Amino acid sequence: MPTINVVTRDGTSKVIEAQEGLSLMEAIRNAGFDELLALCGGCNSCATCHVHIDDASLPKIPAISDDENDLLDSSEHRNANSRLSCQVPMTADLDGLVATIAKED
Repeated sequence: MPTINVVTRDGTSKVIEAQEGLSLMEAIRNAGFDELLALCGGCNSCATCHVHIDDASLPKIPAISDDENDLLDSSEHRNANSRLSCQVPMTADLDGLVATIAKED
């Protein structure tokens, strides 16, 4: 099972296990991180699951879609490593991924 280092908005980090086949959003929420709102439940329609992915893991995830890109454009906290965690499928290749929960807009 891949592990993820989740960094909260206050800088606290916690390593969790993520079941392959789930989205990064589901793994984070299942581990009890309440600050990742994910209001749409993973439908790629709200951007409340915005995270920043570490440089090493970014090339291992699928390319950003136009819809995801448009949603992230609405965030003042977007950077080059921004992704919606609902759009990141967990695979064994992502073992060790670091996901920082983005500041709330």
